[in-house]
Amino acid sequence: MNLADMIEGHVDDRVALISRNRDTTYGELRDQVGRLRGGLTKAGVRQGDRVAIMCGNNRYFVITYLATIGVGAIAVPLNPSSPAHELEEELGAVEPTTVVVGPTALASWRRVDRSVVPSIERVVIAEGDADEGTTTIADLLESEPVPLVDVEPDHLAVLIFTSGTAGRSKAAMLSHGNLAANIEQGHSVADRTRAGDVVYAVLPLFHIFGLNVALGVSLSVGATVLLVQRFDPATAVQSIVQRQVTVVPGAPPMWIAFSHFDEVPSDAFASVRLPLSGASRLAPAVADRMEAKFGLSILEGYGLTEASPVVTNSIESGRRAGSVGRVLGGQEVRLVDDDGNDVPVGDAGEIWVKGPNVFLGYWNDQDATDRVLVDGWLRTGDVGVVDEDGFLYLVDRAKDLIIVSGFNVFPAEVEEVLNSHPAVAEAGVLGVPHPHDGEAVKAYVVLESGSTADEDQLVEHCLDYLARYKCPSKIVFVDRLPRNAAGKLIRRELEGTILA
Repeated sequence: MNLADMIEGHVDDRVALISRNRDTTYGELRDQVGRLRGGLTKAGVRQGDRVAIMCGNNRYFVITYLATIGVGAIAVPLNPSSPAHELEEELGAVEPTTVVVGPTALASWRRVDRSVVPSIERVVIAEGDADEGTTTIADLLESEPVPLVDVEPDHLAVLIFTSGTAGRSKAAMLSHGNLAANIEQGHSVADRTRAGDVVYAVLPLFHIFGLNVALGVSLSVGATVLLVQRFDPATAVQSIVQRQVTVVPGAPPMWIAFSHFDEVPSDAFASVRLPLSGASRLAPAVADRMEAKFGLSILEGYGLTEASPVVTNSIESGRRAGSVGRVLGGQEVRLVDDDGNDVPVGDAGEIWVKGPNVFLGYWNDQDATDRVLVDGWLRTGDVGVVDEDGFLYLVDRAKDLIIVSGFNVFPAEVEEVLNSHPAVAEAGVLGVPHPHDGEAVKAYVVLESGSTADEDQLVEHCLDYLARYKCPSKIVFVDRLPRNAAGKLIRRELEGTILA
């Protein structure tokens, strides 16, 4: 098998991708991917090599991703907007032989210290002219096509960085079989994405929801994927109307923005039959506003990177307020108490998942893998309740995790960066509600005696080391942080801290 086979068998002249108002048919896409497979092979990319893809939601990402897994190499999608320091950490962790750099990543890439990533043998520029020591995708596309490489289902296809269920960002190992299984599980739902659909793909393709749902599911059925680089409510509505979009996968911040956009006509979403929400919980009030204003019933689901990602959805069952739907066919879910026992219906328990979609583990981190994989079960760290009809409700999530616009942020990572500033004695971080992003990062900082620093200085410091969504939106200066008798920070008490 090979996951890249998903684009085979569809009608040649059907539009597969729309990117920057340029259509790419399935026939053209197959030709481009085949030629890029040939180019990568000729350049020396081999099975098992890691290929880092730093591109936005565009045609370059799609053909590079499909060509990479098509030759048996491992795709490593990275956030093209990440600062150089974060890119260095992630590249150093996975040791890629090849890096593909899109236009939005060029500035950060040029600041990357190549000496910390000695594994890199070749750099491919997605757009524009090549610099010294680099080549371009256009050059590689001059090669003759080569066929797909057959691989075993457990052959590693993708490494996606995730905060997992605890600690710093780790690379989750997803196989061809994992990703294909979750796509097939989605196909088991009656009213699903199908050929002829136009899918609004604004979810980042370096995120598993965008990669295997907005892109993977769509291409596997021969749908058209409208690739969108950045979300803007007015432009989004215009695109949905003009392109007659039928499927809109999104995170809660998108639906929040639409629900507050008073200028949107009531029939703006008339073409949409599958409005999907995931990545974090959607407030029922937002779903109610969308239904009242536009007659759109938002269908929530639940998943995580380690499950490739979808575990539940509401497509077949329909919306039930506060629920993330029912478990997809082909998976098992247990709710487990602290002693490892299944809880009765209606009681809260940690969500455990089992199925062929569950990942292989974390790259070069057996300890972290052993903490979340138990006898084939994935311990999600999320807490839920199941009712008598099998609907799942999320009541809590992994301890201390902050979710900003659907992206995981762990306080410890932000605290470490703040603590590296010479004026900071200690820092504590937690998530607070945000009207558009779901949550925002708020920091409490104790300064070194005699030192001075203001909020803007510390935010600028964070921007040098963290992606923007991980940086504090508010910093409060305090005299001390709340700690227990063992000296451990008590984050839940930060809001009550006495201000400096």
